[in-house]
Amino acid sequence: MASSTRQAPPAKVDVLVVGAGFAGLAMLHRLRGEGFHTHVVEAGSGIGGTWFWNRYPGARCDVDSTDYSYSFSDELQKEWRWSERYATQPEILRYIEHVADRFELRPDITLDTRVSEAHWDEAGSRWEVRTEPGDRISARYLIMATGCLSTTKQPDIDGIEDFAGQVVHTADWPAEGVDLAGKRVGIVGTGSSGIQVIPEIAAEVGRLHVFQRTPNFSVPARHRPLTDAERAAIIAEYPQRRERARLSPTGLAAVTPNPQSALDVDEAERQAHYEKWWDSAGFGFLLCYADLLTNQEANDTAAEFIRAKIGEQVDDPVLAEKLMPHGYPYGAKRPCVDNGYYQTFNRPNVELIDLLSTPLVKTTRNGLCTTEAEYSLDVLIFATGFDAMTGSLLKPVIRGHDGVTLREHWRAGPLTYLGVTTSGFPNLFIVAGPGSPSLLGNVLVSIEQHVDWISDLLTRSRSEGKPTIDTAPGAEQDWVRHVNDTAAHMLYTAANSYYLGAEVPGKPRVFMPYAGGLRRYRRECDKVARDGYPGLIRN
Repeated sequence: MASSTRQAPPAKVDVLVVGAGFAGLAMLHRLRGEGFHTHVVEAGSGIGGTWFWNRYPGARCDVDSTDYSYSFSDELQKEWRWSERYATQPEILRYIEHVADRFELRPDITLDTRVSEAHWDEAGSRWEVRTEPGDRISARYLIMATGCLSTTKQPDIDGIEDFAGQVVHTADWPAEGVDLAGKRVGIVGTGSSGIQVIPEIAAEVGRLHVFQRTPNFSVPARHRPLTDAERAAIIAEYPQRRERARLSPTGLAAVTPNPQSALDVDEAERQAHYEKWWDSAGFGFLLCYADLLTNQEANDTAAEFIRAKIGEQVDDPVLAEKLMPHGYPYGAKRPCVDNGYYQTFNRPNVELIDLLSTPLVKTTRNGLCTTEAEYSLDVLIFATGFDAMTGSLLKPVIRGHDGVTLREHWRAGPLTYLGVTTSGFPNLFIVAGPGSPSLLGNVLVSIEQHVDWISDLLTRSRSEGKPTIDTAPGAEQDWVRHVNDTAAHMLYTAANSYYLGAEVPGKPRVFMPYAGGLRRYRRECDKVARDGYPGLIRN
């Protein structure tokens, strides 16, 4: 039941938004301004979404802070001062809380409220929603702003319940922190979270055992404090900067993609170009040549360059080889950026356990066992990532026409129109959902584009007296086919990644994001709106 200190959400609203991260707050602000009675429910005890839960040491954004922020308010842009190129989790959370306070959003947000089920009432043309605390909410529109990386992927290791030490997950890090000083620590997972947390804790722990299944490509983040002059220049240039981001393939205003092919220059020029970008680009390194994600031969040049850089940073050549990724293209998994990740393995208290050669077998009371050894641990950290894209959308039981659940409709993989709607679920909308660019670029640009597009659709449908909006099955099928055809021309499908759902056992192997880029996607969405929303059934 709901706690006595928690204020229950309204029983009836125009719009119910699920999730109080960047997407949910932007949706609330925009729709409230359009006159819709809008309310947000949030499972956590605080706002911030991903940035509320991911409190692990070293957590920070991998997109320039000034681009990973809202553009809807010129005053907000001018008054907020980012301290670093890539903001840390505490600073991003302070920014989100500032936005909520500045625009007085908190009265329309209910925390500690996880949605358990929602069903479409055919007679009333409304969503009837239930929450775990026991609330019942009736909403004309239901908007899922639950985020792409918000449902943790739990480890599947025998005996985990027997471990006597402390177990934590990077995506659910205790707010009070974890005492690691002098302790024997094991970390499982070397994706983005692991690559951030490992250098941060290595000097604090007594011994750090890194359990690596698949080596990952990572380039230096090159994060640094911003000077007053840089901040002033960014603020002065914000209108042009935002426009560049909106019209770019990636939403990264700070990096201008190189239109050349990696194969159009000789090796000496290519190496010099890679060196220059290595020293400055950070997350944008993937854009240093135009064909790194479309041409395997071009990609090989970048992958080999990064492998050579790993060899330069790790003293032991045998260990360096174990840290070098092989067998999949650079960028086919979300690119990682780091702050001294590879150099951390030169420390005498850090050990790499290569799970490809010595797989994990079980957890014991004392630690982790591989096929060759048992490692005694005081703390076990899982940096095993997320059930990405669909995990949080499928957590509640959502029933559309004829009682069909969203899980049933998506049993072979997610089906959407423009990544925003899904057939048979009227007045249900998704922000940055599968079938949209989402994680393949700066997700803040994608979020704001979706917020504007959905808001314009609801406002126009209200003015035209067509409040009920569903998706034609044919339009959904055509869009999914387009998403698949677009991905087929890229190298993304050559790696087991969360883009494909490959890291969650039993999840359909379907490439979920739209790989055509933010600019092309925006044009597709704008054309649909301009043509009167073909593909949508409005009445």
